[in-house]
Order: sequence, then structure tokens, then C-alpha cells
Amino acid sequence: MARADKAYSQENRFAFIMLAPTALIVFLIVIFPVIWNIWLSLRPVGLSDLRDGNLFSPNLTLINYRKVIGDTEFWPSLIITLIYAISGSALSIGLGLVAALLINRGFRFRAIVRGIMLSPYIAPVVAVTFTWSFILDPQLGLMSSLAIPFLSQKCVYLNVSGLNICLPIALIVVILFEGWRYFPFAFLFILARLQAIPEELYQAASVDGATVFQRFRYITLPQLSMVLSSLFLFRFIWSFNKFDDIFLLTRGEAGTKVLSIKVYEYAFGEFDIGASSASAMLLFLVLLIFLVLYFRIISRRVYSNGS
Repeated sequence: MARADKAYSQENRFAFIMLAPTALIVFLIVIFPVIWNIWLSLRPVGLSDLRDGNLFSPNLTLINYRKVIGDTEFWPSLIITLIYAISGSALSIGLGLVAALLINRGFRFRAIVRGIMLSPYIAPVVAVTFTWSFILDPQLGLMSSLAIPFLSQKCVYLNVSGLNICLPIALIVVILFEGWRYFPFAFLFILARLQAIPEELYQAASVDGATVFQRFRYITLPQLSMVLSSLFLFRFIWSFNKFDDIFLLTRGEAGTKVLSIKVYEYAFGEFDIGASSASAMLLFLVLLIFLVLYFRIISRRVYSNGS
């Protein structure tokens, strides 16, 4: 018995030794930066403090959070971030679903078309944003005949029944770019799931007289529900934190200033590292709240389907 206990303890120690390098890497790359960001957000830190190393005094304060929340641009930026993340995620998944449905059936040059559809996702972001900027340039671009500054004008006013309605043209363009650039990611996952659906289900539905729309609604969509929900979760997280696409297209101007742009402006525009860290923590907190709500909805749906 003692020998067995000794062998068991040795196995436990060996397991901890083997896990130690991984745990150390996770701590250095994930946990420590989060703790450090929380610490910076609770102190009035500027670039001079980073240079002088004056970061460890215990006088913590919430002044950075009051500054960020009291900023007149915070709530509009939060609303724009939510609109951008939700709309961009839904558009990319919708385009991916359409593309997967088109590619699912065999046809000539199918492999070539599939490769072409991946090009927006694998192309460098600088190259594709430059291409879009050139195409939409109001003077030299392919859309210059419309004389609309798509990336620098906040609103295009439409007269509808005597009412001037603001069409947020720049925000719409960055959402369209989001959907176009990232639909291949959704396309690959949806196509893989489509090809795993048993063909017998469609054959049985055809025998029962189901139309194409009915087969899509009652067979395809239920089979894709978990994939679509997971894709929306991933795309929402990435879009909510997205910075480079919007910054390269509009610099956050013309009604496209999301919270990640505000984090950048605090850090490199005002040189206020504390406010930048506080803004990043608020960004994380808002995302965490929506993730909790999302998982609650998904868990209830799974539970109801299981019961």
C-alpha cells in the first residue's frame, strides 16, 4: 500500500513538472498582461512614468475609469462598436453560408472557385484596405462617378417622404469590408458541416414532397445551428476587438470610432497609458457581459432541445 502511494505521488509530481512549462508560458503571455493592465488602469500613468519606472507606488485610484466613462465619445463609441461587431459578424456568416451552399454541390472547376473564395481572408490586411480605399476614392476610384466620399463622410442624407434620413455611409462601408474579408472563415466551417449532413435526409424529404426552401429550413438550418452559433461567437469576439481594419480604412473618423480606436488614441494620442488601460478593461468588461448572456441563451436552447 505504501509503495502504491509513493508511486502515485511520484506520478503526480511528474505530471506537475511536465505541466510547469506550459503553465509558465500561459502565465507570462495571458495572465500576467491582464494583471499588469488592471494595475496600470488603477494608476495615473503616462509615458514619462513608463520611462522612469515609477509604476509600483501603492496609490491606486479610479480616476482613469472616471475619465474614460465621462468622455463624451465613450457611449457613442460603445454603440458603434456593438453595431459594427453584430452587423459585421452576421454579414460574414451570411455570406459564408451562401458561398458554402453554392460550393456544396459538385461542378466543374469547383476547387478553383473554392480557392478564389479564400483570397479575401488570406490576403494581407494592408493590401486589401488599400485596394478598397483606392476603389472608393471620390476622385480617382472606380466609384468616383458617384462623387461620394465613402470613407470620409459620416452621413449621406436621403429624402424619404420629406424627411432627411442620415445613412451612415462610412460605417456601412467598414461593415461591408468586415463581412467580405472574413466570410471565408465561416465558409470553410459551414461547408465542412454541410458535407457531413446525410444525403438520406434530403432524399426522404423529397419523397415527402418538401420544397427546396422547406428542406433548407427543416434540415439544413437545424444541422448547422451549432456551427452558426459558434461562428457568431468567434466572429463577435474578434470584431468587437477589431482595430487594424477600421484604422487603415477610416482612422476611426466619419462615425466609425470603435472602442479599440479610443484605446489607441488614449495611449498614442494623449500619451495617457492609465486611461488607455482603463478603456481596454472596460472593453473587456462589456465583452464579458455579452458573452455571459450569449452562453446563457445557448445553454437554455440546448437544454430545451434535449428535454
